[in-house]
Amino acid sequence: MKPDHLPPARPDLAEILAQVHDHVRPLIGQGKVASYIPRLASVPIDRFGMAIATLDGELFATGDADELFSIQSISKVFTLTLALEALGGDLWKRVGREPSGNPFNSLVQLERERGIPRNPLINAGAHVIADVILSSSATAREDLLGFVRDRADNPAIIMDEDVAQSERDAGFRNCALVNFIRSFHNLDNDVERVLDFYFHQCALQMNCMDLARAFLYLANRGVCQRSGVPVIKADRARRINALMMTCGTYDASGEFAFRVGLPAKSGVGGGIVAVVPNAMSVVVWSPGLDDKGNSLAGAAALERFSELTGFSVF
Repeated sequence: MKPDHLPPARPDLAEILAQVHDHVRPLIGQGKVASYIPRLASVPIDRFGMAIATLDGELFATGDADELFSIQSISKVFTLTLALEALGGDLWKRVGREPSGNPFNSLVQLERERGIPRNPLINAGAHVIADVILSSSATAREDLLGFVRDRADNPAIIMDEDVAQSERDAGFRNCALVNFIRSFHNLDNDVERVLDFYFHQCALQMNCMDLARAFLYLANRGVCQRSGVPVIKADRARRINALMMTCGTYDASGEFAFRVGLPAKSGVGGGIVAVVPNAMSVVVWSPGLDDKGNSLAGAAALERFSELTGFSVF
């Protein structure tokens, strides 16, 4: 997309990043890492990186933006994109579109709502999405990895096998969720295949700059910024952004929308990706989490970014 499609009087983004970094320094190292996943328990809590990728091809970064981390639930946006392309509107017969209001790994709603997850960005919803992808492809894991590499323009991106194994070793609640969904006949594939795919998608290893580039298609109405080729239909990109706004930061999504005002998706690896429609994507990473599972310094950084730039969908 050409620069004249960007918001008018775009601020100095390098200076904005410097100001945001200074603003959140007192928060870096606060919170708790996701110690319930053993591999993530060893990640240094004092890291902070932030990157911006714009639709006119610029990239800005600060701090530890080039350090690789486990993207965890941010991967659910990529798998949702693939599932929508595979199944179209029929996807919504198997997964809802409402905020959960409960922790991302809760079993409670599944029983009351008879195995239909509240939305695709909580764990239960991601398991159904994984099942859809497995049914549509014999090489599902390779397809996902190829999709992410294409979006980020980085063929070196991997799924960290150590993280995937750590996910499996600690994945008792995910096992329960998948089996519970299967009991309501909302899974077609073997439970172990669904879990294996899910653990590997969470183990995607990227840095802030990778993620910022990878999410540009959602800032560009579903079109790849580099090639101009559609990645996903414009209406589906809009709906993914809507789900990120209402469901993307777990049961803190309302608070995040109130404070930041941008579609976003977080992961317990400490990353958060936000989309500024028609302009850019913004990524922040800091492993210390708040009590909702979102990066404490990361959420504060995006709030400050929104304040300084005036970028918001509202």
